[in-house]
Amino acid sequence: MAKPGNMGHSGFLRYPNDCMRIIINIFVGVVIGFFIGVSFPTANMPKLHLAGSITTCIEDKNSAFATQALLNHTWPSIHSHNGNNSTVHYNDTSKIYVPKNPRGAERLPPNIIVSKSDLYPRRLWGNPSEDFQIQQKYLVTFTVGYDQKNNIDAAVKKFSENFTIMLFHYDGRTSEWDEFEWSKRAIHVSARKQTKWWFAKRFLHPDIVDSYEFIFIWDEDLGVEHFDAEEYIKLVKKHGLEISQPGLQPSKDLTWLMTMRREGSEVHKETKEKHGRCSDPHLPPCAAFVEIMATVFSRDAWRCAWHMIQNDLVHGWGLDFALRRCVEGAHERIGVVDSQWIVHQGIPTLGNQGQKQNGKQPWKGVQDRCRKEWKMFQDRMADAEKAYISKRW
Repeated sequence: MAKPGNMGHSGFLRYPNDCMRIIINIFVGVVIGFFIGVSFPTANMPKLHLAGSITTCIEDKNSAFATQALLNHTWPSIHSHNGNNSTVHYNDTSKIYVPKNPRGAERLPPNIIVSKSDLYPRRLWGNPSEDFQIQQKYLVTFTVGYDQKNNIDAAVKKFSENFTIMLFHYDGRTSEWDEFEWSKRAIHVSARKQTKWWFAKRFLHPDIVDSYEFIFIWDEDLGVEHFDAEEYIKLVKKHGLEISQPGLQPSKDLTWLMTMRREGSEVHKETKEKHGRCSDPHLPPCAAFVEIMATVFSRDAWRCAWHMIQNDLVHGWGLDFALRRCVEGAHERIGVVDSQWIVHQGIPTLGNQGQKQNGKQPWKGVQDRCRKEWKMFQDRMADAEKAYISKRW
């Protein structure tokens, strides 16, 4: 028969004895340390949090790792003692406050701050530095409904692998787009019955899209048979355009002559409008003007335009007349690219997302709000200018 000391409870009895020996050893160490301290009063010994260590040992009497817990508790304090007899507090955040950091990040060391991001999808495995075979230089966004899938499919195929594709869905249908191979690589954002400027204000912050040289913010009803995105970029760079659009195929439905394509021209930056429309040949709509249906922004121009977009004015009417404020020498750096042209099909898809009210058709209510927003935007801009000038002068 086994001796009582060898029974299964022996492990239970051993751990309290181990703890008791540790406590006795610590006590003896403290006494010896006290006499050494009296003998050498100027010695600067590292602090040991004994109370916490003893408590840990007692509470962990049933754990085989009680001794290790004691060492883990005291080790950081012992090793924080450096050669200059000072303690390094690695977790002491009270010593960090950098007013020049981005708002809200003042308590972070500057070298850890990442103030900009991107839209590049990342892998869930492997080395982060090896995530990309290619980093796209440009971004194109379309605000779409599934009914226009074939039109968008044709448009997306005009953009090379240098472009990140982003779809803003106003009808809530996203998974159906996976019938197109390119859709599986695209970024999809869905919010029902919202406009492209609503999406742009919320998902295209300048610090998010800063990695892209140019940002295309396009509608879904554009015919692109005569358009090539890479050639378009070459012409934009050649002519120094900060804000641009492709020329529109001539049509009786064109609102502005400035946006109409010119035969035999690469780019044009000014035009003659209908009588009474131009107060100055260097101002919209005769110059420094593109429409908001197929706008292309440089990185710097978009940073300005994003700040001008209003949170509540979602249709964007009036923005095209104000974009010149975002470019120095706007009449030379805003223009229409004629040799890469598109067709505006004028499909009222977003208008049909409206709601019938007071006997008016859904599209009519949307159109009425567009006009109201244009007036509101003009008033806000005028009031802001007056307030600035009054305060300054």
